Amino acid sequence: MDKNCASRKKRLQTPFTAAGFTYIALLIVIAVIGVVLASTGEVWYMAAKREKERELLFVGDQFRRAIKQYAMHSQSASGRYPMSLEDLLKDERYPNTQRYLRKIYIDPITGSSQWGLLKGLNGEIFGVYSLSEDEPVKKRNFSFADASFEDKQKYADWVFMSLPARHGAMQPIKP
Repeated sequence: MDKNCASRKKRLQTPFTAAGFTYIALLIVIAVIGVVLASTGEVWYMAAKREKERELLFVGDQFRRAIKQYAMHSQSASGRYPMSLEDLLKDERYPNTQRYLRKIYIDPITGSSQWGLLKGLNGEIFGVYSLSEDEPVKKRNFSFADASFEDKQKYADWVFMSLPARHGAMQPIKP
């Protein structure tokens, strides 16, 4: 009878002991999944930030080109620059309306249509920049036009400017 009691007792303990190990194994699996998801989220965040930087470089270049074209199409020899970003959408200085931009782009970093403006003493716009104070991921290997962006500490330092050497004083204007 003692043998039967011991056997029965052993059968009753086995499922509970196995259940304890299963619970611990499940906790370990959940912890590993959490670590993997956290690292995947960080990689995704950096990829999204790099994509926004590429978009900012594209949009900034579009503004730079539009400002340059606006000044080149000026009737005066000194080249008149736009007084507002809307002037780049519809230049009514000519009988046929000129358009240098299709739209005022949204800043991909801030998600806002507000841009910092680099203005001259007379209020003309020479360049634009993002209002973001975030630190960029990209620090090197910029194109020739963007070479001045190397080692900048924030996106607001990336100024997309079209300015001939004869123009002197400029001042950044934040909206």
